[in-house]
Amino acid sequence: MANISVRFFSNRLKRFTSFQVFLPNDVFEDMPDTLENPYLKRNLKTLFLLHGYGSDGFNWIPDELAVKYNFAVVIPSGENSFWLDGISTGHEYYRFLGEELVEYVRKTFGLAKKREDSYLMGYSMGGFGALHTSLAYPDIFSKAVCLSSALIVHEVAEMKDGIGNDIANFAYYRECFGEPGKVLESDNNPETLLKKLKESGKPIPEIIMSVGTEDILLEKNRDMHKFLESEGVEHVYEEAEGNHDMTFWNKCVQKYVPIIFE
Repeated sequence: MANISVRFFSNRLKRFTSFQVFLPNDVFEDMPDTLENPYLKRNLKTLFLLHGYGSDGFNWIPDELAVKYNFAVVIPSGENSFWLDGISTGHEYYRFLGEELVEYVRKTFGLAKKREDSYLMGYSMGGFGALHTSLAYPDIFSKAVCLSSALIVHEVAEMKDGIGNDIANFAYYRECFGEPGKVLESDNNPETLLKKLKESGKPIPEIIMSVGTEDILLEKNRDMHKFLESEGVEHVYEEAEGNHDMTFWNKCVQKYVPIIFE
């Protein structure tokens, strides 16, 4: 795997930012199994990998999976933005990811040129980002794998001035989601985006959701599953033993990467 770090000026974020690209361009000529790999005969696919709250962009996709299934991994940093456009200048993370970053990797690396070759995967805040971004840009992304997603829009909607939760204060959530009293009707709510998408007649991305049975976000993921069912949206929803941690997410990678890339 070739690992490339890119620093460039983002007009959406109003500053220089960085992202990583992992490219499976190492083919060992003395390994027949590699040369006979059928996935090498198709276009290189691209997975945009989204981190959670309190973390940064790092690669948690095993090299052997990316090499076997012939896909690049693009890893941006969303800071603690919930992958949304914040209120203040320089916090347009939603458009940075869905527009600016995609266009940059297309021009620079020739990646993600087609919808059917462009996927999203994220955990926790990144799981929310994967779902939200795929619904916001259905012409760009065809699949979203959403792990232990922080689907907290309804919780945010109930927040009052000065009162947040154990994770962050009110000002933080207001910056990310906008005015709490208006968030459910806004495009920061994946449910609103889905309804608009259905009305438009555009194809809905393939959605895979997974959450641990000991996860603090279990009920919120169940609620989204029920919502998707009520809207008649085909999707995969699975619960398995596990908590809100990398142990669970690493197991999910081993399970879902073969499913989405085969």
